[in-house]
Amino acid sequence: MSVVAVTGAVGFLLSRSMKEGAEYYKHVDEVMAAPDSLRTKRLQVHGNVVKDSIEQAKGTLQYRFKIESRPPRAPAVIAANYQGLVPDTFKSGAEVVAKGTIGPDNVLQIVPDGIMAKCPSKYDASKADTNPAAAAAAAPTAAAVAPSAAPKL
Repeated sequence: MSVVAVTGAVGFLLSRSMKEGAEYYKHVDEVMAAPDSLRTKRLQVHGNVVKDSIEQAKGTLQYRFKIESRPPRAPAVIAANYQGLVPDTFKSGAEVVAKGTIGPDNVLQIVPDGIMAKCPSKYDASKADTNPAAAAAAAPTAAAVAPSAAPKL
């Protein structure tokens, strides 16, 4: 009997804590396809900042911008409001995950510290050097990687 009570109590506490802390990870197109069903939910919305959409109220940390989905996902855009410091990587075109809730006007209200912007990749395959002679010249020589010939003390 006590095992059943303990199991029930643990199950209740677990389900209660999961409800309060649950966040739904959605892409912009998924959110905009059914905003009413997600309105009371805590969301993490994944997309890209629409080019030239970032507006900052002069002298404040208040931002308005738009987030869009990109192919292969269905096209969709959501407006977003945020107040606070933004990451250095937060720019037009940046890939972002924004945490917040959908307001009655279908605008994403982002929580403090709720913007995560992906660092752009520095690697560009189109600029990679495919010249074998250049690659060989850049490779370390045997002398450069040989251990020192100095006597051990």
